[in-house]
Parts: sequence; structure tokens; C-alpha cells
Amino acid sequence: MTQSIYEFEALSTDGVPVKLEQYRGRVLLIVNTASKCGFTPQFEGLEQLWKDHADQGLTVLGFPCNQFGGQDPGANTEIASFCQLNYGVSFPVMAKIDVNGAEAHPLYQWLTREAPGILGTKSIKWNFTKFLVNRDGVVLGRYAPTDTPKSLRDDIEKALA
Repeated sequence: MTQSIYEFEALSTDGVPVKLEQYRGRVLLIVNTASKCGFTPQFEGLEQLWKDHADQGLTVLGFPCNQFGGQDPGANTEIASFCQLNYGVSFPVMAKIDVNGAEAHPLYQWLTREAPGILGTKSIKWNFTKFLVNRDGVVLGRYAPTDTPKSLRDDIEKALA
């Protein structure tokens, strides 16, 4: 059984494996994203958090997902281009994954075990669910899609301190 977030890897939007080990010692904000969702404008706030805190050790990681209302149907390169062109996203956005079900990415299987939702639910309810991970790879919290990036600022700053 996986004990650390650093044991996982994901694929970049161009299909290159990315070992999460490279983020050891950084605070991570991991978000399942979608390009055609009511919460899509949160990309702007996520980018602002990244710009404001990257130098102090924050990395925002976006994981596009098409499991909620088919709201991210594009190819990985289209998704990356959309994020960059429409919201100026410069933080790492990975290849599209599933976050629920039998095909859920192992990272999300682990995250939902480490930080279950309300009433202990393991599944992700919608796009833009967020997980905050400290510098030691410990999940500090899980945040609902309705929690704006700005509302996470205090928790992120505490984790960075």
C-alpha cells in the first residue's frame, strides 16, 4: 500500500511521465479540473495562488477530468492550450485522468483514502475538488468545488510557513 504521495507519477499533457517525487519538500495543491464547468473560472485564482506562492514552495497541479457532465472532452493538448490561452495557466497541468471508479488514477485513490469527504465518502463529487498536501507529503485537507482558491490562501500560507 502506498504510504507517500511521492511514490506516484502522472503523465504530462504531452505524455511524458512526471514523478511526483520531484515535488518533495513543496506544498502541493492538487485539483481535478475541467474546461467547460461553472467552476472553470477558478483557473484564474489557482494561477494567482501559484504566482503569489511558488517562490515560497507552492506547486499547483491540475488534473483534467471528464467524469462530471463530460465537461472536459478535449484531447490533452487542447486542454493545456485552453488553460493557457483563456486563464494564463502556467502551473503544471497533467494528462486527463479519472478520479472515481475502477479506472481512477492511483493518486486519487490514495488522496480520497487520506482525506475522505463529508460523512467519510471516498468519491470526488465534482470538478475543482482540491487537496492540500504539506511539504512532508501529508494531506492536510480536502476542499469542495465551491471553496474558491482565494478562500484557501490562509491554509496554504500556514502550510508554507
